[in-house]
Amino acid sequence: MSLLHLSINADAPQEVATFLAQVMGGVALPFPPFPDCWIAFAKQDDGTAIEVYPTTHVLEAGAEQISCEIKTRDAGSTFVHAALCATLDRSEIISLAAERDWIARICNRGPFECVEVWLENRLLVELLDREMQKDYRRGMTAENWAAMFGLIR
Repeated sequence: MSLLHLSINADAPQEVATFLAQVMGGVALPFPPFPDCWIAFAKQDDGTAIEVYPTTHVLEAGAEQISCEIKTRDAGSTFVHAALCATLDRSEIISLAAERDWIARICNRGPFECVEVWLENRLLVELLDREMQKDYRRGMTAENWAAMFGLIR
């Protein structure tokens, strides 16, 4: 299984989509199915994307399919986050985040390092440059996880 796309929300969807497209080496475009939304496509242009909705928009189960409703702004913290492959190196990622005054730092997650970026200082994305991606793929296996935490497998 591979993640094909992800949806998040932001106060400034165009800015967040543009940042994500930059670190994925792709392009940000408007997302016409819903008002004021943007989508960031990855460099490989294979459908890998992140949709960015305003914090006032929510997705609901409509009568026949998904419905985008405008409601009260949701700016609270969330446990939801994503780890993404970046085409930029760690220093470039940190510089792009710094231009926006977003928290960005290199963190050790045990089996891998990442650049922890807080989009709009409220939503976490873990961005991995090429070296970090190698460590992630080497270390983040079910077998290694079980061994690291003494789990029976």
